[in-house]
Amino acid sequence: MNASLSLRRVCIFCGASYGTRTAYRDVAQTFTRLLVESGIGIVYGGSSNGLMGIVADAALAAGGEVIGVLPRSMIDREIDHKGLTTMHLVDTLHERKAKMAELSDAFVALPGGFGTFEEFCEVLSWAQLGLHRKPCALLNVDGFYDGLLTFFDHSVTEGFVHPTGRALVLSESDPQTLLSRLFDYQPPTGDRWSASAVQV
Repeated sequence: MNASLSLRRVCIFCGASYGTRTAYRDVAQTFTRLLVESGIGIVYGGSSNGLMGIVADAALAAGGEVIGVLPRSMIDREIDHKGLTTMHLVDTLHERKAKMAELSDAFVALPGGFGTFEEFCEVLSWAQLGLHRKPCALLNVDGFYDGLLTFFDHSVTEGFVHPTGRALVLSESDPQTLLSRLFDYQPPTGDRWSASAVQV
């Protein structure tokens, strides 16, 4: 499987911590290697810490392109990775997210904390508003995102998210299956963000 012109780089959101389960590290390595083997570059937050560092190291070891985007104010906190293909230093977190989105053709969240959740939900909201047509996916390692997915479903039931908007969220526990869905992705059609669209 080779990267198409529409899937040249994937943005990976993930934690600057390792988490408590070795499965998180293993899947981060596996998914990253699959991307590189498919000719896909990596865009991520630029840190050498935690799962972020594992993603970068795995991609580089496999000979892949790795682009980091890191605010200057966070270089000491997140410890910038010194071996990347390209590092973009920006002034703010807002610029970081905008640059990552500009460089990427899809977004995948691995396990992480508040920053990961916020980054994923922001690009998801942009998709809902029609600002981009790129896939937004969760790699749901060992059920890590089960609670979030349940909450998304609850938001549909309560009339705050339209089912078409909910369909924007791809989720798989298997890295290869998720990658296949990224290649096959077609955005759902229909009104998914206006006030009338979320009435039930």
